[in-house]
Amino acid sequence: MKQQWLVAIGSIILLFVLYFFGRTKPYPKGVTQSPRDTASLVSNTDQILAEARKQLSPEQQARVTTLENSITRGDLKNQKIDLYSQLADFWRDSAKQDVPYLWYLGEKAKLVNTEKNLNFAAQSYLEELKTVSEPATRTWMANQAQGLFKRVLEINPGNDSAKVGWGSTFFFGASGAASPMEGIMKIREVAQQDSTNMYAQFMLGYGAMMTGQFDRAIERLKTVATREPENTEAVFLLAEAYERSGDKTNAVKWYGEGKKKVGNPELLKAIDEKINSLQ
Repeated sequence: MKQQWLVAIGSIILLFVLYFFGRTKPYPKGVTQSPRDTASLVSNTDQILAEARKQLSPEQQARVTTLENSITRGDLKNQKIDLYSQLADFWRDSAKQDVPYLWYLGEKAKLVNTEKNLNFAAQSYLEELKTVSEPATRTWMANQAQGLFKRVLEINPGNDSAKVGWGSTFFFGASGAASPMEGIMKIREVAQQDSTNMYAQFMLGYGAMMTGQFDRAIERLKTVATREPENTEAVFLLAEAYERSGDKTNAVKWYGEGKKKVGNPELLKAIDEKINSLQ
């Protein structure tokens, strides 16, 4: 059930991500896997990095090897921080592969070990998880994010962003939970303490979508879309929640609201086709 809802909520959101971030991720339903994707059917870090390297040109492979062999005697910690920073930049900017980029970003954050760096790396994993459908890769990434959020909370147990993020990792298969509902309970604690926390409200809506609770998803996502009208992701997800609940009128309304916020012709065409199919 969980994987089915991940696929379901990806249809318009995938186009949104492609438009705003230029990423290409594997999705079912006729969307072709890009050669840039790096971790098909893998479940551990060594395999992920090995698969990523296969996508590199000989010159890029040589560059990675040179970087990896650059550690010398002396201040190993700071050398590793600098190395992981360079490798993260390489995978993001030159290789255009997000998964190894996130790995090195996270490893650097662990060495720096500050609340800000750890939370940024963890949230980066979580954001990317929304575009990944391959189960083993998704689980690996969710576990990486969960570990980073745990470190944040060890430094600052009151970090609500990290609490919400930690709970959200269970939606994507992180270890230690029998179902996404366990993650939802963690996030709900934050939302109950602060009803204006839109990050918590959004992730509760996202989790409700994944478990097929469309009425609850609509309630949460409508709050976010109303209070944060520029949150295009919330607007499109709300539209899809209405669509899947059978409320075509409101689905059309919110797809239309989302359409106002984008200018990419491909995305606009897809939204128009969606709206026409509902009328």
